[in-house]
Amino acid sequence: MSPRSRSLLSTSVLALGAALVAALLSAVPGTGRASAAPATFTHPGVLVSQSQLDFVRGKVQAGAQPWKAAYDQMMASPYASQSRTPKPRAVVECGSYSNPNYGCTDEREDAIAAYTNALAWYITRDSRYAQKAIQLMDAWSATITDHTNSNAPLQTGWAGSVWPRAAEIIRYSYGNWPNVNRFATMLRTVYLPEVINGSKSNGNWELSMMEAAIGISVFLDDRTSYDKAVTRYLNRVAAYVYLDTDGALPKTVPGSGLDTRDEIVGYWQGQSTFVTGLTQETCRDFTHTGYGISAISHVAETSRIQGQDLYPQVGERLRQALGFQSKYQRGEAVPSWLCGGHLNLGLGPVTEVGYNAIHNRLGYAMTNTQALTESQRPAGSNNLFVAWETLTHGDNLS
Repeated sequence: MSPRSRSLLSTSVLALGAALVAALLSAVPGTGRASAAPATFTHPGVLVSQSQLDFVRGKVQAGAQPWKAAYDQMMASPYASQSRTPKPRAVVECGSYSNPNYGCTDEREDAIAAYTNALAWYITRDSRYAQKAIQLMDAWSATITDHTNSNAPLQTGWAGSVWPRAAEIIRYSYGNWPNVNRFATMLRTVYLPEVINGSKSNGNWELSMMEAAIGISVFLDDRTSYDKAVTRYLNRVAAYVYLDTDGALPKTVPGSGLDTRDEIVGYWQGQSTFVTGLTQETCRDFTHTGYGISAISHVAETSRIQGQDLYPQVGERLRQALGFQSKYQRGEAVPSWLCGGHLNLGLGPVTEVGYNAIHNRLGYAMTNTQALTESQRPAGSNNLFVAWETLTHGDNLS
């Protein structure tokens, strides 16, 4: 077997010394090893690091592409508007299919706006952007007390994934934030309890919830919650993306109640033929699949920044999921055995982070993912929890 066809897990582990292997194993559930969390958290360290931000700033200031076009796209968006007024609510109520939608869109978009302004601050050093990010975060931390209705866990996961990205940049590069402790209390009391115990719904729910839990844990320097979320994340990734090495059936999450082949096939949207790269929601639609893939990549990237790299454990599943979905998103004919011969496309702007990590850093060919990624540049926002990833992660090896 050629090195390129081996899994990222085996090649990465072979390339590491014994000490680092032990550190990686510390993140594996059930190994009895030490904490997955770092002894000291790195800040800023949720999705983007200081070195990555410095790289982006330099590229934008130099007018280099694709970063300048990505920056211009971000700055032209409503999220960067200095006239934006936050719309916080004490109770955000989100039902299925956004019915009802009491504050749900406002919360998500205010979080993205805070992140957008935090990025704009870092790149420009114009304090107006930092102050706008703070205004948005302070408005919500002074108001929100709860999320309710059926979509509350997912809503909390989406918004809770984005708030810490903004907060990390502002806290550790701007610093003049009098109400930072109130914001931390909001994350600790309103968001973290809603997401930390996960979900038995479709996998994108739990993956987004674990992204939120891990980002919040970094901001709070909460090693216990970080470890708990990483354990649940690793179990869910293994159960979300199928590899042929899994055997005849996909893996399941402990306690899922999926005990028979028929139950598993039903959970996988009726798909009974399992091939490498298929996800639990591929036959539902690519949009929700994209949510799951994106959250997988975001957590892996945060873990790398924190010095406890999870890519050796999840990288091969992420690579294969990206490649499988990208192939059909680009227009390859759908075989009759796959989802009854029909796919609901719409993967979204979710490929940059995983592609940068696995192709650019680790050196794996990703032909379909590369073609899709480059064709979609600059990647914008899905208006939920993904935003500006060509700017932050496009060909960024920092």
